[in-house]
Amino acid sequence: MSLVRRILTLGNVTEGVSLLSQATGYGMVIGLSVIFAGIILLATRVQKLYLQEDSGKSEMFMVANRSVGTGLTASAVFSSWMWINETVFSSVMGYNYGIAGPFWFAAGCAFQIALMAVLGVLAKLRVPYAHTSLEIIQMRYGVWGHIVFAILNIINNVFGCASMILTGSQLIVGISGMHMVAATILLPFGVVLYTAVGGLKATFITDYLHTCIALILIIWFTVAVLVSDVVGGVHGLYDKVLAIEGAGQYHIVGNYKGSLLTFRSKGAFMFGVLHCFGNLSLMTMDTGFWQKSFASQVNSTVPSYNIASIAIFAVPWGLGTVFGLTARVIETLPIFPTYPHPFTAAQVGAGYVEPYTLYAILGTGGAVGMLLALFMSVTSTVSSSSIAVSSILSFDLYRTYINPKATDSQVVRISHYGVVFHGVFITGIALALSYGGANMTWLGYVQPIITSPAVFPTFFALMWTGQTTKAAVISPILGLATGIIIWLTTAKSIYGTISLDTTVKQAPALYGAIGSLFSPILYSLIVSYAKPKTFDWREFLRVDTLKDDDSSSDTDTTASPGTSTPVLGVLSSDDEKAGYKSPVTISTQCRSIKDLSLDELEHPFDKETVADLKVWLKIAWAFLIFVMAVTLLLWPVPLYRNYIFTRSFYTGWIVVAIFWQFLAVFAVIIYPIYDGWDAISKSAVGIYRSLSKRKIDGR
Repeated sequence: MSLVRRILTLGNVTEGVSLLSQATGYGMVIGLSVIFAGIILLATRVQKLYLQEDSGKSEMFMVANRSVGTGLTASAVFSSWMWINETVFSSVMGYNYGIAGPFWFAAGCAFQIALMAVLGVLAKLRVPYAHTSLEIIQMRYGVWGHIVFAILNIINNVFGCASMILTGSQLIVGISGMHMVAATILLPFGVVLYTAVGGLKATFITDYLHTCIALILIIWFTVAVLVSDVVGGVHGLYDKVLAIEGAGQYHIVGNYKGSLLTFRSKGAFMFGVLHCFGNLSLMTMDTGFWQKSFASQVNSTVPSYNIASIAIFAVPWGLGTVFGLTARVIETLPIFPTYPHPFTAAQVGAGYVEPYTLYAILGTGGAVGMLLALFMSVTSTVSSSSIAVSSILSFDLYRTYINPKATDSQVVRISHYGVVFHGVFITGIALALSYGGANMTWLGYVQPIITSPAVFPTFFALMWTGQTTKAAVISPILGLATGIIIWLTTAKSIYGTISLDTTVKQAPALYGAIGSLFSPILYSLIVSYAKPKTFDWREFLRVDTLKDDDSSSDTDTTASPGTSTPVLGVLSSDDEKAGYKSPVTISTQCRSIKDLSLDELEHPFDKETVADLKVWLKIAWAFLIFVMAVTLLLWPVPLYRNYIFTRSFYTGWIVVAIFWQFLAVFAVIIYPIYDGWDAISKSAVGIYRSLSKRKIDGR
């Protein structure tokens, strides 16, 4: 195989075979970065000229003027949650555990988005002008709570984003033989360019493009591999899996009869629980997902997040099942890239299951498609994380502690610097993790322990009036310490030593994650009830919008004696479009918003809008309960028994999984075009008129 050659081990890049030339790898990564940067520059210009959306304003840069519709929000959430893990790691789970692995991966991705719909609509009710989740924390728990949660949020974003860059760069090296350092630096480079210029709305647009390309590629991968002559269709794959199991080639420890075709898999179940915990923290502690809910219109938050919750199930389930089983079937054949050597555990752990299988069946075209899908998944995550971290740096740190009277343009400028800083810093972290010996599997198991402690204290900030400031500050710190202690002591107790190999085992990681996630509930209850204090939700109405530079630079609204002035800012047409129905006015005596009594504070929404939000909140709760009941109980529990899938049951399983992929296309690709047709047509007409005018003027 002339295209196959060994690559040198660099950092922790697992020795493998390169499927493409280095020139192809460099060309695709650099070329795609330049193309997407150009698209966003053009889109930002169109938004400003024809849609009056100026990313140079902080409200636009951070929360897209709170005017993003259902379709585009659903697509953006789907894209931001479609991490490289959901394609690559789900295939690894399919390879390791068979049928059960990809399903548990999918189940661990869905309910968190539905939960975010609850939190998003609740935030619109209680903190209607919030920009970041940390702004809510600061208003309720003051400086110390704000600092603790800011650190935990940044750790979560850095950990999640760095793991995606690390995984992506290691896979690029494994596919093309690029230098590890070059791959790690170039992968986020283009994202930094377009995110710094376009802000949050830019990430919505690129997220949509990423979704279109990646989802179409995923369907092509799944169907093309399944119907190939090597696999022989749905029935062919089933028969070949039975054949290799009958020949005694594989026995999956912890699976019923060691079969790949059973849902009773101890390893898959433990992974599923750990995955649920990890994704819960990644969603809750990621300011980016909160900002997308703040950016959506009043009546769009719940339906958009719930659409994404349904659609995301399609990615890991169908893809991971087909690729995991196919890799088991063909890994001993001459067409497999590692032949005649066996597929090593290190190569599997590094995520090479999907790219090697693609190359074996589809050749160079499959490897190129894999590289393209990889770029889409990683850059979407990085863009969302960049906005989240830059917002923390500019709004939660700079505007809060360094320059409280910062003008709109100053905040945006710091946001730009924050995006660049985040890109440089996260690249360094990814390189450090790689040279330190981490890979995708280790990060996937360790992440829940590090990022989970503040999950429930964050929930309590919006849902429980009884959590005190001390409880909010102390409980996540103690929770983190608890999780780490349980993790390391369990690894030491079971395996006799603490190392990269033992800390990535399922039992220590799972027990550590449980301690890290749930112990803060106990700590918060104990500290809160030791000295009870009740919080009044009306305090959140003191959160204000940022003023443009042509208004007062001070964010606190003041007035002359006896005059009437808006408490929460003057509403623009964009505010009204976002659902803010009418400006709220109140008589003040030269006082800022912070000086007003609770009885003087009023909600910016009218009664009808508030009533609508309360209905949406009930719908969001009902949908969350439904999703959790179906994906975590009603569907998997009856299957967790001594049963090997029959041919007909397996056929239905695969067919439904593939159908779900096409359903996702309608939900997050086609529907956003229909939903946003007014803006699309308005932009098209504006461009046409501008070109026509230039043509006439040129004559």
